[in-house]
Amino acid sequence: MSERRRLTTGFAIFTLALVIALGIRPVPTERILAAYVLVLAALTLASLVRTVAARQESRGASTFARALERRRPAVVRPPELVLVERDIVLGSANAGHFHSRLRPLLRDAAATRLAAHHNVDLDRQPDTARRLLGDDAWAIVRPDLEKPEDLYAPGLPLARLRRVVGTLEAL
Repeated sequence: MSERRRLTTGFAIFTLALVIALGIRPVPTERILAAYVLVLAALTLASLVRTVAARQESRGASTFARALERRRPAVVRPPELVLVERDIVLGSANAGHFHSRLRPLLRDAAATRLAAHHNVDLDRQPDTARRLLGDDAWAIVRPDLEKPEDLYAPGLPLARLRRVVGTLEAL
């Protein structure tokens, strides 16, 4: 039933009830009229609420409801990961960047893995560290590695970097 028809039917029924109550007069007339006005106001208010709710459903969620919804946090890569990735790319392209940025990361990783898993200090026990790391990884993380003469020469090739990282992970 449409909202207009429902409202008209309600008004008609309560108006008929008003006429009957005025004819019988079980209570004073002022009370009958006050009750009639109160019922019509309630009927009108209920109709307005249903109309607004129907319109709101057809328009979707309100701005307020959308503001209250939890949003999924944006997937953000950790800044440290972005920096390491950049160091890897630049370190493979440039010998100076490899020596100043990527090599210290690899050296720290080697020192940490050696200490944690083999109780070996990279600087104090170089022979043991070299034996555990192998010649390829040792050539990169050894303490006495000098700065390259041509800082703009190609850096560490990615294939070799993968092998060295694999060696460090296997420690």
